Amino acid sequence: MTAGRPAAPAAPEAAGRTGVRAALGGLTTRGRSFLAAGVAAAGCAYALGQGDLLRVGLLLSVLPLICVAALYRTRYRVAGSRRLHPGRVPAGSEARVHLRMDNVSRMPTGLLMLQDHVPYVLGPRPRFVLDRVEAGGRREVSYRVRSDLRGRYPLGPLQLRLSDPFGMCELTRSFQASDTLTVVPRTEPLPPVSLAGEATGYGEGRRRTLALAGDDDIIPRAYRHGDDLRRVHWRSTARYGELMVRREEQQQRARCTVLLDTRSAAYRGSGPDSAFEWAVSGAASALMHLLERGFTVRLLTDTGTSVPEEGAEGAAQGSADAAGLMMDTLAVVEHSDGAGLSRAFDGLRGGAEGLLIAFLGDLDEDQTALAARMRRRTGAAVAFVLDSGVWTGEDHVPGAARERVRVLREAGWTAVPVRPGDALADLWRQAGQEGAAASGAADGYPGGWS
Repeated sequence: MTAGRPAAPAAPEAAGRTGVRAALGGLTTRGRSFLAAGVAAAGCAYALGQGDLLRVGLLLSVLPLICVAALYRTRYRVAGSRRLHPGRVPAGSEARVHLRMDNVSRMPTGLLMLQDHVPYVLGPRPRFVLDRVEAGGRREVSYRVRSDLRGRYPLGPLQLRLSDPFGMCELTRSFQASDTLTVVPRTEPLPPVSLAGEATGYGEGRRRTLALAGDDDIIPRAYRHGDDLRRVHWRSTARYGELMVRREEQQQRARCTVLLDTRSAAYRGSGPDSAFEWAVSGAASALMHLLERGFTVRLLTDTGTSVPEEGAEGAAQGSADAAGLMMDTLAVVEHSDGAGLSRAFDGLRGGAEGLLIAFLGDLDEDQTALAARMRRRTGAAVAFVLDSGVWTGEDHVPGAARERVRVLREAGWTAVPVRPGDALADLWRQAGQEGAAASGAADGYPGGWS
């Protein structure tokens, strides 16, 4: 990411007058002292009729003005750039910002004082002092930024204070371009587990389906260099008069929806260790794990927002763009004002939904019943249920979380309660064990996804 040179002034005359006033206003204490001493010496020389003193006074007065003019002419001849690596980091990790200053003028600069504007949550504001930069030369500096809070943080604009070689004048200029650091939620690696009701077209269930397909169901295609000769379809070869091979069936990717409950009424407390931040981090870990396992994943919130949007999955999935899009969404997700999960319920796609992984906050009876009905629209459903009252230590209804988990399990969910300090990897493994047991009891054999 690069910050380019500032734009040229739109009105040259007005900009010139403003620039001259700014340049004169940039006189340092030394420059003002020289100018005052020169004026005083010239006045005394005129009053006393001393020619030599007049020449000294003129020299002292003209030197700061010459420095102002020279600095004003070169103020737009210094280019600055910024490079951020990486542009997306997990919370608690560091990113490095590289700054480069290029002197594109034909004369050397004086002392340069460089300052970059960053939010205080990323650390102290970086300031650098650069020595004289020769004509056509460059200087590079870098600093680190770090945040324990997810979000999008602007970097810039970059400010540069120019000084003439004699220290008579200093001018401050700003580069207009800025960059953005995206701090995404922390993620943790999850173990490969087997849960009940994995979506069709993936895992063992998909292989069993392919085993039922015979040669009559396979459409042949022309032979290509490198194809296995064991796949030659001799009947089609004789019919078309050229070598034909069996076309490989396209692998169907399993579908999964990660549902994040963001209702403000569902969570109490705030900060990096709050229940809501745990849910956001858990959703990020789940979607990254499922993407790595080959799933087609989308992120759904209680507001009905789907990422990637409907119709865009084919273009977004299968690349890092899908993960980046969802992680960027989680980086800035905030509490919603919604009171229920009805929009999320409407956003589910019936029997084609596949696997549903939900991170739910506090639910009343109506919302618990609505969440239970979501199970009918999915191939399998796993819920991580948070009781925010336990997280904050505030008074809450005893046994309310256990009752929510019981209702969800009776509706077919694999529901796991979440307590402060619980690691998602352990809960993920627990959900796998409960899901495998439920699948074996219902179907007579273990099915699942990993």
